[in-house]
Amino acid sequence: MQVSPSSDGIQKLLAAESEAQRIVGEARKAKGDRLRQAKAEAEKEIAAYRSEREGAYQKKIAEGSSGSQATFQRLQSETALAVQKIQADVKAKKGEVMDMLMNYVTTVRF
Repeated sequence: MQVSPSSDGIQKLLAAESEAQRIVGEARKAKGDRLRQAKAEAEKEIAAYRSEREGAYQKKIAEGSSGSQATFQRLQSETALAVQKIQADVKAKKGEVMDMLMNYVTTVRF
C-alpha cells in the first residue's frame, strides 16, 4: 500500500500544528504573566507616588496652618501697639480737650 507516505506527511503536519499551538499557548501565557507583572509594578509605583504627594500635601497644610498662626500673632501684636498708641494720644490730648470744652461751656456770647 502506497498510503503510507501521504499519511506520514499528514502526521507530520498534525504534529507541527500541535507544536505550533503549544508554542502559541506558551507565548500567550508568558504575555499574560508579563502584563500582570507590569500591572503590579505600575500599581506599586502609583502607590509610592501617591504616598509621596500626600506627604507633600500634608506638609504644605502644616506649613500653612503654622503660617496662619504666625500671621495671627503678628496681627495681634500690631493691634495691641495701635491700641497703646491711641490710648497715649488720648491721654496727651485729654487735658487740652477738657480745657477747650470748659471754655465753650462757660463762655457766653451775645
